[in-house]
Amino acid sequence: MNFSNTVLTWYNNNKEDFPWRMTKDPYKIWVSEIMLQQTQVQTVIPYYKKWIIKFPTIFDVANASDDILFKYWEGLGYYNRVNNFRIACNQIIKDHNGKIPKTVDQLITLKGIGEYTSSAISSIAFNQVNYVIDGNVKRVMARVLRLKNFSKESLNKMKIFLSANIHKGSPGNFNQGMMDLGRDVCKPKNPMCSICPIASFCMAYIKNQIEKYPEVKKQTKRLPHYTIGVGIIWNEDKILITKRKKNALLGGLWEFPGGKILKNESIKKCIKREIFEELSIDVDVLKFITKVKHSYSHFKITLHAHNCMYNTGKIVCKASDDYKWISPSQFNQFAFPKANHHIFPHIINQEAI
Repeated sequence: MNFSNTVLTWYNNNKEDFPWRMTKDPYKIWVSEIMLQQTQVQTVIPYYKKWIIKFPTIFDVANASDDILFKYWEGLGYYNRVNNFRIACNQIIKDHNGKIPKTVDQLITLKGIGEYTSSAISSIAFNQVNYVIDGNVKRVMARVLRLKNFSKESLNKMKIFLSANIHKGSPGNFNQGMMDLGRDVCKPKNPMCSICPIASFCMAYIKNQIEKYPEVKKQTKRLPHYTIGVGIIWNEDKILITKRKKNALLGGLWEFPGGKILKNESIKKCIKREIFEELSIDVDVLKFITKVKHSYSHFKITLHAHNCMYNTGKIVCKASDDYKWISPSQFNQFAFPKANHHIFPHIINQEAI
């Protein structure tokens, strides 16, 4: 059996019944591909199911408010995906009469869709013969072809091989089989070569050098750490929240105002200064509420939350897109960064001030 038939047979016998595999609807396949970017499958499944129920078509996405869209994405991270997805839905409505295009050349013109996603949608939804190369496929190919790295030269060799060996009759299933092999069998550490269906095609396995491919560089760079002060600003029984600018990290989410502490600055002074700089209001910084440690992909934070009392000044959003005064019972109506969620119980379980 040749390479493509081997992959396809293995996939047909071992594929998992993920919800996006129960359909050929290009919209649903597109949603899954966007959600699966840098996010594990088991994390995505419940989000995908809720999203499809709430937004069954591109028209539902195009017509939804920011707050509703972000609330249904809350916790998945990489929130620029939501903004890009809505823009792309509007592009399709405007330029393609509401029908998702079939070809890579058309799909790749849509906001947030690159080489991988366009190939995945075209092959899985429309049976177009386009191979995909994601992180899992790169690893499989590096071992099959004995390529130490993912340089331009190495990627070209992968593309030549996949172009020649993709299954012409079932390109979508072939692509999903390659991705599944990388995820479930040809793992980064301790690959399961004894049960791998393509071991007989794998040069690294044949040469007994599987541990050498691909070459893994040790990560020595330490993530920067920032100390953040935020204010839980009360005005009678309401709390002030602000909306992060769309083009910023975590853009479109709501948060408690504050910012990074300066050198030799106390947390309380930081909170008072940041709130004035961002909103042009003066607050009295009162008692400490809680401390939250959180890691992002490129940095870490320790967030210190204090109760504050609104004092004077008219709110001017200098560093945010919007603001609202809400009660603690309304927290679940807005999408917040994960770090802010750890503050909620400490606010709800105490007196206002």
